[in-house]
Amino acid sequence: MGKEKVHINIVVIGHVDSGKSTTTGHLIYKLGGIDKRVIERFEKEAAEMNKRSFKYAWVLDKLKAERERGTSQADCAVLIIDSTTGGFEAGISKDGQTREHALLAFTLGVRQMICCCNKMDATTPKYSKARYDEIVKEVSSYLKKVGYNPDKIPFVPISGFEGDNMIERSTNLDWYKGPTLLDALDLISEPKRPLDKPLRLPLQDVYKIGGIGTVPVGRVETGVIKPGMVVTFGPTGLTTEVKSVEMHHEALLEALPGDNVGFNVKNVAVKDLKRGFVASNSKDDPAKEAANFTSQVIIMNHPGQIGNGYAPVLDCHTSHIAVKFAELLTKIDRRSGKELEKEPKFLKNGDSGMVKMIPTKPMVVETFSEYPPLGRFAVRDMRQTVAVGVIKSVEKKDPTGAKVTKAALKKK
Repeated sequence: MGKEKVHINIVVIGHVDSGKSTTTGHLIYKLGGIDKRVIERFEKEAAEMNKRSFKYAWVLDKLKAERERGTSQADCAVLIIDSTTGGFEAGISKDGQTREHALLAFTLGVRQMICCCNKMDATTPKYSKARYDEIVKEVSSYLKKVGYNPDKIPFVPISGFEGDNMIERSTNLDWYKGPTLLDALDLISEPKRPLDKPLRLPLQDVYKIGGIGTVPVGRVETGVIKPGMVVTFGPTGLTTEVKSVEMHHEALLEALPGDNVGFNVKNVAVKDLKRGFVASNSKDDPAKEAANFTSQVIIMNHPGQIGNGYAPVLDCHTSHIAVKFAELLTKIDRRSGKELEKEPKFLKNGDSGMVKMIPTKPMVVETFSEYPPLGRFAVRDMRQTVAVGVIKSVEKKDPTGAKVTKAALKKK
């Protein structure tokens, strides 16, 4: 049953107040993902605060479904654009987030995109085809510069609040002949899942279940996990056998990339495993602790300057660990990757650079080219995402604690 599901991960991006939460909340509601009585309660609270669009945005807030996880696990980006007079211009301006988010999505490897021209109910005149055409032309031009092919990107005119063109075709937009938002989502192709790569399964939680034992839970990112397999947990190197694998309370012969599973392991105490650890096949490139790693980092939302010694928290796969920016190696052009400056004193908003990083606690990371889900991260500081990055190279430790270079690993 669970095996028949297609797993697609979607990130909703766009300028502040473009309608991301309202659109997503309304879509979840329309698809039956939230009880009508709950939305009515939110509507009452929103009315008391005189905020009409809050009722759908609050669906996400109350369900805690909207989390700043960067684009770390996305197969497709839904770019929400405010189509109103002034709203679009603010978002697409040099300081706006429409451009920034599109560039970040591409940089972090998100290749499929849907653009929603939102708030069509509030254009001048309402549901204006001319305004839609103007936005499509300008955004397409920018997306092409970033690296996307705009001919393959649907531009769907919608009203996230009124519900136009979200599931059913709207008569208010009868000049538009393309897919609705739901149709466009249905057209997203499931990315090629990395079955042929070694196993990487970052742990989300670890449970002790009476009569069964220790059960780590997480999502298979690459490779396959199956009963009888001997797994190694990085960064500690703990090795044990998998007794069983379950998804949706159903025993599996194997679990594949995208599957969220629980698996029972032999003779391991709950206290020996924790969130952020990574399960791997002990016989095929087992996960190891990173001594340090070099990343391309894009600073997007930091109030000051970032220099050597900066130690924010990195959210990489399921780990949440403080990492020291040990050395700013170069400042680079974000689009071309060309070096602009060697050993810069600092990086600030809009800058991109190569940075050598050292984790403050044992941590598993991988290069983006080898294991994409474990090779991209969000930099968190002051309770917000201040930068994102992709890992270019990793110096690992072997189980004795010594550093292992890539060349040495290949010789083995």
